[in-house]
Amino acid sequence: MVTGATLNTKLQEGFSLIELIVTVTIIGILASIAIPSYTEHVRQGKIAEATSSLADFRIRIEQYFQDTRTYDGYADNLCTPTNGSPIPAKYFTYSCVANATTFRITATGAANQDLDNFVYTIDQNNNKTSKYDGVEGVNCWITKRGGSC
Repeated sequence: MVTGATLNTKLQEGFSLIELIVTVTIIGILASIAIPSYTEHVRQGKIAEATSSLADFRIRIEQYFQDTRTYDGYADNLCTPTNGSPIPAKYFTYSCVANATTFRITATGAANQDLDNFVYTIDQNNNKTSKYDGVEGVNCWITKRGGSC
């Protein structure tokens, strides 16, 4: 029992405005860092389709050349082989040009996938070129922002 004075206790309910502003600011800063990083990570995953498909198609067309001594007749402009399945396309469109002694396969990013500035190519000499968001790579495929050969 307390005598002479009464206890003045006040229960705090909720958050103060300052606490709320600090919390929202911290969340905003974290989001401004995380969202672009995540977007770039997803983009790199989509680019893997182009590089792996081009490498796979090059192996298949080289095998055809070993068997027939010509690239001509293997692929049409849509990269559909005469005796196989076309390149699976989800994020890129593919085009092929082939004659008796040369070929060139191009993967162009789809605009609806935020890849409209991305182009990858390969030819019979394994020459690779790339255009990654405006940056051009010669004899390599650039797969990361700011990347180089």
